[in-house]
Amino acid sequence: MYYTYTISSTIKSYIYVGISNNPERRISEHNKGKERTIKPYRPFKTLLIEEFKTRSEARKREKYLKSGCGKEYLKTLKPGW
Repeated sequence: MYYTYTISSTIKSYIYVGISNNPERRISEHNKGKERTIKPYRPFKTLLIEEFKTRSEARKREKYLKSGCGKEYLKTLKPGW
């Protein structure tokens, strides 16, 4: 199984969308600062995790969530935006 996951910074206005076969591990890595590009936005909280049978399905959803319409949808999940 593959998953799309969405995390948001608790200190800045930042949402990150990714895919993984183990989203809990991946989100933990983000919070530990193992990703240099999003390290300054730590700590993160999980907004959304969605499950897919194939990587291509998860990638398609990831691309949508990273689009303008997808980001607007994600903002509705985060109170205060």
